[in-house]
Amino acid sequence: MSITTTTHLNFRGQASEALHFYAQVFGGQVMAFTFAQAGDEQDTADGAVAEQIKWGGVSAPGGFSVMAFDVPPGRSYHPGTAAFYVSVRGTDTEEITGYWHALTVGGTVRADLAPAGYAPLYGMVTDRYGVTWVLDVVPPYSG
Repeated sequence: MSITTTTHLNFRGQASEALHFYAQVFGGQVMAFTFAQAGDEQDTADGAVAEQIKWGGVSAPGGFSVMAFDVPPGRSYHPGTAAFYVSVRGTDTEEITGYWHALTVGGTVRADLAPAGYAPLYGMVTDRYGVTWVLDVVPPYSG
């Protein structure tokens, strides 16, 4: 038996736009359905916006995966200051650098992508949607 974990991001009306952006950065395909398509009475009671995302995700052939939804207006939504970071680790410097450059467009660099004492490359950026990403190249393990 094996399991995987997937980061699930919550938005207020930006889930579709964010998912399409992440598909552009990492490749893969957006799969999503709206509150209207779901027809859930609880969501309607919470003021769900019909065309917003009830469930969505991006899966890329290289292993990247993320999920997202739009929190209905009737539910509490406090994204927090630094409630989580999404970590993207790889072994290919060029691949990680490409993701970095794409995520920084419209975002705020918190730590430049550069060699660090513990990794060949490390960087942190908060993207245009307020999600903070940590990208690094995995160093060789020497035991």
